[in-house]
Amino acid sequence: MNREILSLAIPSIITNITTPLLALMDVAIVGHMGDASYIAAIAVGGTIFNMVYWLFAFLRMGTSGLSAQAHGAQDEHELNLVLSRGILVALSASAIIILLSPLLAELSFAVMDVDGNVKDMAERYFRILVWGAPAVLCTYTFSGWALGRKNPKAPMWVSFIINIANILVSLILVFVFRLKIEGVAFGTLSAQWLGALSFILIIHRKYHPAMPSFGRTIQKGALKRFFSVNADIFLRTCCLIAVTVWFTRVGSQQGTVVLAVNTLLMQFFILFSYFMDGFAFAGESLCGNCLGARDKKRLDHSIRALLWWGTVVSVIFTVLYFTCGERIMTLLSGDTEVIEASKEYFHWVILIPIVGFAAFTWDGVYIGITRTREMLLSMAIATAIYFILYFVLFPHMGNDGLWIAFLSYLLSRGIILHLASKRASRDIFLE
Repeated sequence: MNREILSLAIPSIITNITTPLLALMDVAIVGHMGDASYIAAIAVGGTIFNMVYWLFAFLRMGTSGLSAQAHGAQDEHELNLVLSRGILVALSASAIIILLSPLLAELSFAVMDVDGNVKDMAERYFRILVWGAPAVLCTYTFSGWALGRKNPKAPMWVSFIINIANILVSLILVFVFRLKIEGVAFGTLSAQWLGALSFILIIHRKYHPAMPSFGRTIQKGALKRFFSVNADIFLRTCCLIAVTVWFTRVGSQQGTVVLAVNTLLMQFFILFSYFMDGFAFAGESLCGNCLGARDKKRLDHSIRALLWWGTVVSVIFTVLYFTCGERIMTLLSGDTEVIEASKEYFHWVILIPIVGFAAFTWDGVYIGITRTREMLLSMAIATAIYFILYFVLFPHMGNDGLWIAFLSYLLSRGIILHLASKRASRDIFLE
C-alpha cells in the first residue's frame, strides 16, 4: 500500500512543482526586455487566466474520481464515457471563454485598475493566449482521466513537454524574431497545444479508447451525475478563491510591506500544498478504484495509510520550517525589510502543515469516492468561519487576526471532513 501511494504521489508532486514554471518562464523572458511594463502586462494577463482556469479545475478532479471508480470496476466503456463527457464539457467551456473574452478582459482590467501601456500589452497577450483555452481545459480532463487509471506519470511527462516547448519557442520568437510580448504569448500558446496533443497521443497509444456515440455521451442520468459532481467542485472552488482573494486584499490594505510579507509567507503554504496535493491525488486514484471494485476493506486501509503519510509530511515540513524558515525566506526574497517584518508572523507559518494536512488528505479521499457534496459543505462552513473570525479578530489583532482566520479555515475543513467520513464511507457502499 505504501509503495502504491508513493508511486502515485511522487510523479504528481513533480508535476505540481513544474507546472508554475510555465508562468515563471514568461516573466523571466520579459524581464530581459528592458521595460517593467512587460512584466506588469504578463502579471495581469497571467492573473486573469489563473482565475478563469482555476474555476474549471473541476474538470480534473471530477474526471479523476469518476474514472477511478470505472477503472476499479474494470468498466472500459464507462471509462470512455467519462473521457468523452469531460472533453465535451472542456470544449464547450472553452468556446464560452473565447466568445466572452473581450468582455472578460475589459472587466478584469477594470477590476485590476490597469490602463495605458500596460493595458495595451496585456490586451495583446490576452487576445493571443485565450485561444489556448481548449488545450488547457482538455489537458485538465486528460490529467484526471490518466490519474483515475493509476497513471500519474502521463501528466508528469506532459508537464515536462509543455515547459520545454514553452522555453524553446518563446526564446526563439522573442530573441530571434523580436516579437516581444506577442512572442511570449505565442510561445506559451504553442506549448499548451503541444501538451494537449501529446496527451492525446499518449492516451491513444496506451489505452486505445473507443469514443462512444454523442447520444451515449449526453445520456440524461449519467450526465446529470457528471454535472452534479462537477457543480459541487465548482462552487467549492469559488469559496476557495474568495478566501484567497480576501487574504490578498486585506494584506494590500495594510500597506506595501505587509502585502509583501503575506505574499512571501504564503509561499510556504504553496510549497507545502505541492507535496500534500501529490498525496491527495494518490487518494483520488486509490479510493476511487477501491469504490469501483466494491472493496471496503481496502478503502479503509487506503484512507488510514494516506492519513499516516499526511502526518509524516506535515511533521517533516513543520521541522523544516521551524529550523530553516529564515534561511528559506532569504532564498525567496532579498528585501531585508520584508524579511525582518515577516519574522513577526512566521510562527503562524510553522503551524500550517499540522493544521492543514488533514484537509488536503480528505479532499483526495472525497474526490475519489465522489462525495463532493460533503466537500462543498465543509468548504462553505470553513469559509464562513474564516470570514467570521476575520471580522471579529482583525480590528483588534491586525495581520495576526488574518492569519488566525486562515489557519482556522484550514483546520475546520479537515475536522469537518473527518467527522463526516464514517457516514460517507458507509453510505457509498449502500448506494
